[in-house]
Amino acid sequence: MTAGIILVLCLLVLLAYIFDLTSSKTKIPSVLLLLALGFLVRQLCNFFGINLIDLQNVLPILGSIGLILIVLEGALELELTKDKIPVIKRSVLIGFLPLIVLALILAFAFHYITGVDFKICLINAIPLSIISSSVAIPSVRSFMKTDREFVIYESSISDIIGVILFNFVTLHESFGFMAFGSFFIQLLIIIVVSFIATGMLSFMLSRLEHQIKFVPIIFLVILIYEISKEFHLPSLVFILVFGLFLNNLNEIRHIKWIQKLKPRVLRREVHKFREITIEATFLVRALFFLLFGFLIEVSEVLNTEVLIYSVSITAGIYLVRVIALKLAGTKLVPLLFIAPRGLITILLFLSILPQKLLPFMNKSLIIQVIILTSLVMMIGTISSKKEPTGDKDDETTKESKTT
Repeated sequence: MTAGIILVLCLLVLLAYIFDLTSSKTKIPSVLLLLALGFLVRQLCNFFGINLIDLQNVLPILGSIGLILIVLEGALELELTKDKIPVIKRSVLIGFLPLIVLALILAFAFHYITGVDFKICLINAIPLSIISSSVAIPSVRSFMKTDREFVIYESSISDIIGVILFNFVTLHESFGFMAFGSFFIQLLIIIVVSFIATGMLSFMLSRLEHQIKFVPIIFLVILIYEISKEFHLPSLVFILVFGLFLNNLNEIRHIKWIQKLKPRVLRREVHKFREITIEATFLVRALFFLLFGFLIEVSEVLNTEVLIYSVSITAGIYLVRVIALKLAGTKLVPLLFIAPRGLITILLFLSILPQKLLPFMNKSLIIQVIILTSLVMMIGTISSKKEPTGDKDDETTKESKTT
C-alpha cells in the first residue's frame, strides 16, 4: 500500500511538471489540468474501493506554505529600478484599486441579496476579488517581457494587499479610528521586524558555508511569518520586504552596512536561493491543486444553484478590470483576460468561520469561479504575442551581470 502511494505521488508530480512545461504551448492553464487530475484520481479511488485518510485538514497547511512561497517568489522577481517605475505604478494601481472596488461592489450586492451584515458580506467578497499569482504568473511565461512584468507586479500586489485587507476586516469588529490606528501600529511593528529579520537572514545567506543552508532559511522565513501572524501582524509585508531586498541588492550596494553582507557573494547565493524557491513553490502549488481537485465532489462542479452567482461574479471581475485598464491607459489584450482566481481565493475561503459564510458561498461557487476565470485566461494566452528572442537575451545578460 505504501509503495503504491509513493508511486502514484511520484507520477502525479511528474504529470504536474509536464503540465507546467507544456502550458505555454498548449495555452491550457496548468491549474485546470491539476484540478482535473486530482478529480480523476478521486474517481479511480472510488471505483477500486481505495480508502485514504481524511486529507481535508492538509489543504490549509499546504495553502499557507504555498502562499508564503508564492509571494516570496513574486517578490524575488520584482525590480525596483528607475526604468521600472512606469510599469510599477500601473501594476500597483491595477492591483490595488480594482480589488477594493470589486470587493465593495460584491459586498453591497451580497448585502442587498441576503440582508446579512455588510462586514460579513465583505469578508465573503474579498477572496473572490484577489488575482491569484500562483495561477497568473506561470501562465504568462510566453508573453512579451513588458506584459509578463506587469502581471508579476500586479498579481503579487493583489495577493499581498488582498490578504492584508482580509485579515484587517476579519480581526476588527468595526472600521473606526481605533481599528485603523491599531493597524497602523501593527504595520510599523512588522516593518521593523521585517528589516531586522531580513538583515539576519541575508547575513546567514552570505556567511553560511555549510552545504545545507537554503532549506533552513526557507523554514526560518515560514517561522517568522507564522509567529508574526499569531500576533495579528500583516506578516506578508515581511515576505515582500525580504524578497525585494534580496532582488534589488544592486540598487542599494552603495550603503555602508550592505558591504558587511558581502554583496557580491550574496548576489550569487540569491540566484541559487531563487531557484530553490521557484522549485519549492512549484511542488507545493502542484500538491495543493491536486489535493483540492481530489476533494472535489461531482455535485459541487455541476451545482446549478450557484451557477448564476458564479457567472455574475466572473462578469463583474472583468467589467471592473476593463474599466481599470482603460483608466490606467494600459492595453486591453491580453492583460484583460489575466485575472484568475486560485490558491489565495481557496485559502481565504477555507479560513472563513462557518457561521460567517453566506448561504451561496460554498465550494461549488469557488470551484466554478476558478474554472471560469481560468478558461477566460486561456483565451488571453492564446491571443498573446510570443516573446521576442531579444527579451530572453536581455534576461541572460542580466543574469550574467548579477553573478
